[in-house]
Amino acid sequence: MAGDESRRTVWEDRTAWPLLVASVLFLVAYSWSILQPSRPAWLGALLNGVLFVVWVAFLVDYVVRLVLSRQKWLFVRKNPIDLASVLFPVARPFRLLRELHRIPLLRGRSPSHVRRRVLIVAATTVVMFVYVIALAVYQAERYAPHATIVSFGDAVWWACVTMATVGYGDFVPVTVAGRILAVVLMIGGIAIVGTASATIVSYINEQSQRLRPPKDHEQHDEHEPEHQPDEPA
Repeated sequence: MAGDESRRTVWEDRTAWPLLVASVLFLVAYSWSILQPSRPAWLGALLNGVLFVVWVAFLVDYVVRLVLSRQKWLFVRKNPIDLASVLFPVARPFRLLRELHRIPLLRGRSPSHVRRRVLIVAATTVVMFVYVIALAVYQAERYAPHATIVSFGDAVWWACVTMATVGYGDFVPVTVAGRILAVVLMIGGIAIVGTASATIVSYINEQSQRLRPPKDHEQHDEHEPEHQPDEPA
């Protein structure tokens, strides 16, 4: 069993960068297919081919890692993004966030490694949430009756104010899919703000500990007990 876990680690190390590139390709093809609905047939076939090949790569990677895991249910519970990227197209661009954890540069358990990983993942998550959900909402809303989000710019603005919990109300989703995505964006925004706040507080505490002067050593004669003479026998 331990051999399987080590083989899974080797697999993850070797596929980290290729799957990161695949995630970027998927995001580009997914964006292109939504932002340019009127395109030549060959370009549409190419984009669909890229989306399919990347999905197959995600599926193979998930199955291999699941087979090599000793506790399979634990693996499923700890990798929800991987499973969602296989089942739901809208979740596949978020696989990019998962691949960031598998890059050796971002591994490590020291405070600096953890803080670097949290900041990079949090910043990438913000951009991904705003961009990908704006894309999905734009796709769901642009042809809906009485829709207010009819351009990608409207969708990006709506995603920004929704994630920031401002919610001006000038643009609102009217479809069921759009409102579900809005709830996901709200929950993600709360989680990201909480994580960023905790990271900042941790960093401030660490810096304050470093800048705090060491305590002066008090003189021994003030604390050491007086020498007691030996009692006579």
